[in-house]
Amino acid sequence: MTNLPPMPNTPPVPVSKPGRSRRNVIIAAAVAVALIIGGGIYWLTRPSYDDIVRGCQKALAAQMEAGGKGKPSACGDVKKDDYDVLVISAAIDGMSKTDKDTLDYYDNGTIDGSVG
Repeated sequence: MTNLPPMPNTPPVPVSKPGRSRRNVIIAAAVAVALIIGGGIYWLTRPSYDDIVRGCQKALAAQMEAGGKGKPSACGDVKKDDYDVLVISAAIDGMSKTDKDTLDYYDNGTIDGSVG
């Protein structure tokens, strides 16, 4: 390669200041690290799906005791199939725990028509 003199009427080649590109790389790296740390903290502090389902379960139980209707706001992020199962489970859990015979009959143990 030969070192020829510059052509007439050509602008000089811009010279970057030493350290400027290094500073830009350091700033870009610092911003990237900050975004990664912030994203990690956000991801770690969000409740898991299991936590959301447990919250929905508690809200449904409280709503059943209060005699309320509709979908609680705590169940907004629960999938439809899972919500249906939670509603059925809450309904079953809300049923009476004692055995009750709806016929309410009396049988004295003989064949005399006492059942009734």
